Amino acid sequence: MIRHTLAAAALLASVPLAAQSTTQDEIEVRYDRALAAGYKALFLCSAIANAERNGATRTPESVEAWELTGIQAPLNSIIDDLPYRIHRDGSGELHSVSVEWTDDALPRMAVHNSRRGCSQLPIGGAPLPIVTKRPALQRDRAALLAPGTTLSASFAKAFGSTYGEGTRTTAVLAMRDGQVLGEVYATDFGPAVPQRTWSVAKSIAATLVGAAVQRGQADVANRAGLGLGLNDRRTGITIDHLLRMASGRYSDTPGNRTNPLYYGGSTVAETALHWPLVHEPGQVFRYANNDTLAAIKAIEEALEEHPPAQFFAQLDMRDTVAETDWRGDYILSSQVWSTARDLAKLGQLYLDDGVLPSGERVLPEGWAKYVSSPSGPQPDGAFGYGAGFWLLNKSEGVPSDTFAAMGNRGQFIVIVSSLNTVIVRRGEDAAGHRFDIAGFTRDVLESLGE
Repeated sequence: MIRHTLAAAALLASVPLAAQSTTQDEIEVRYDRALAAGYKALFLCSAIANAERNGATRTPESVEAWELTGIQAPLNSIIDDLPYRIHRDGSGELHSVSVEWTDDALPRMAVHNSRRGCSQLPIGGAPLPIVTKRPALQRDRAALLAPGTTLSASFAKAFGSTYGEGTRTTAVLAMRDGQVLGEVYATDFGPAVPQRTWSVAKSIAATLVGAAVQRGQADVANRAGLGLGLNDRRTGITIDHLLRMASGRYSDTPGNRTNPLYYGGSTVAETALHWPLVHEPGQVFRYANNDTLAAIKAIEEALEEHPPAQFFAQLDMRDTVAETDWRGDYILSSQVWSTARDLAKLGQLYLDDGVLPSGERVLPEGWAKYVSSPSGPQPDGAFGYGAGFWLLNKSEGVPSDTFAAMGNRGQFIVIVSSLNTVIVRRGEDAAGHRFDIAGFTRDVLESLGE
């Protein structure tokens, strides 16, 4: 069977390009439409379903105005015109979202699982069975905290263009000594409305690795299970290499966009694990989604026994959902939905060196130092890198022990260890525009008297 398959592939490869029925340009146009439809289906599903899970509300119009504008080309020029349908079960819970993209294929589908958020089906995939409903969370909400006078001025600037043209802030929050000093939200958002964390999820991934280490289920010095064995140097890649973006593996684009996984419906196993080696592990920094995905895959048995939702509950991050591919593998390079308050709780855990208010240790002693130490190869640019976290160790006016989780479209958790302060900024910044998080951090700290 394998021999026949190889023979067929060889025959196809021998067909002259001129004899093929579809040009490369036509293939790219079709693929872009499929990706745009997948992007739309997933974001409508996740934004609406995860808000409703928290007892909040997002409308399709709100999602279109925020999450579905300012996205990367060429999807931005396609996505508006793609018709969609939101499907609900008999009790009214969102089941799935379908988006049409061509006349000769099934719509793109994102399906909601009440335990793991929304997952995107492969291109051409049919709907999955409805998962048993879990009721929306019902609990008292603390009142929105207005910031003090000096902090208000810094927060107000975050909602304008002071920190960058084309930026759109949705939430800011400052916390010191475990107490929220103030928070402000844009229209359509609030304490119970989650947003996609994008690459802040990488820092969450590093935290989950730390929790597995604390339980004795992982060791960052261990090999990550990559490669095929004999004479394959990838077998020497450790979890530490992956957390430090130093695996040495090839990635197809700067930042390793992972479009087939994020918007195309492929799986983590298909997308992230099999890239070839181009550098010796531990020698070169190359920011790559695939490294984080491989690190999480390396501890999958620990996550099966202690899923992310269980860890979030320990931290009282009950408005946070880690989503998966359609096979059930966590996409912890990007696909986590969380609120500003929950992200601040994650930051506080690092200020407390992995110890909960109850006194229970959930991260190893010194884990905060581990993730914020630039002991691996370093990136060029304004920020250093630790293990799953960026370092603001070269930013004027910002304490050198400051480290941060950072994500696409302006997601930030800034952890200022020496001042016991956490600053959270959420956004839906337009593609190509960056929020000046170092400047914002400096101004917030100055407003707090530091």
